[in-house]
Amino acid sequence: MASSSSSGLTFKLHPLVIVNISDHYTRVKSQMHPPTAAHANNNNGNGADAATSPPPPASRVYGCVIGVQRGRTVEIFNSFELLYDPSTHSLDRSFLEKKQELYKKVFPHFYILGWYSTGSDAQESDMHIHKALMDINESPVYVLLNPSINHAQKDLPVTIFESELHVIDGIPQLIFVRSSYTIETVEAERISVDHVAHLKPSDGGSAATQLAAHLTGIHSAIKMLNSRIRVLHHYLLAMQKGDIPCENSLLRQVSSLLRRLPAIESEKFQDDFLMEYNDTLLITYLAMFTNCSSTMNELVDKFNTAYDRHSRRGGRTAFM
Repeated sequence: MASSSSSGLTFKLHPLVIVNISDHYTRVKSQMHPPTAAHANNNNGNGADAATSPPPPASRVYGCVIGVQRGRTVEIFNSFELLYDPSTHSLDRSFLEKKQELYKKVFPHFYILGWYSTGSDAQESDMHIHKALMDINESPVYVLLNPSINHAQKDLPVTIFESELHVIDGIPQLIFVRSSYTIETVEAERISVDHVAHLKPSDGGSAATQLAAHLTGIHSAIKMLNSRIRVLHHYLLAMQKGDIPCENSLLRQVSSLLRRLPAIESEKFQDDFLMEYNDTLLITYLAMFTNCSSTMNELVDKFNTAYDRHSRRGGRTAFM
């Protein structure tokens, strides 16, 4: 593999592509190695061996990258997933053509520029996929995302490869060569990335963690109430069967508690309850519609601002 490309192309990569590849890999990894498997191993007798053995590596993911090429500048805007057959080291061609047709209807100016995958470096089998896409693009690009976490690395774990024909031992061969790239964003993408970056609170927790703690407290209260009702129910059944002596004081307390129940079974109560319940739902729906309309208006304003700024510069429209 050559150290760098000599084609002279300038590559611009948008953040949406990196987010799509990362999301694709995360979903596949979660489906193949769910967290419950780790807990099951720890409960077995070989818990120590399971803790020391590293988890199996997740399968690689594959997809296509799309964008535009203007002269010597290649701009990658988006990507979509593809189906891969590991036995033949090939992609599902019918699925690729169907996805290409769908994207062409929505984004007629976007073309398939190449493909993406995950891994630490390009492999020999990657060249088979690369050659298979040459009938769509005569010089496809290969975007490789390294999912391994390296805290010492400051650059993005993304590498863009081109293919060049080199003569090796007197035989012409296609090899992957690295190409430099820059991150290109528009106003709409910067707003989205900034929004994602602020989803996590500054205290290190998350909204999901806070919601889980709240629901756990409610679940514990309901569980305690259910257990006490069951104790009372079993006690009354045992008293009815004569297994335990009858206590009139306790029966009076239970009777006093049960007398409150018929009051909420009347027809007037049901009508009043349903009316108040429907009024509450109506207010909730109105508040939800108002919130959605406000959010949609803000999004449209931001998109129009980004579109107008980009149009004044003489470029193409922003990609959402």
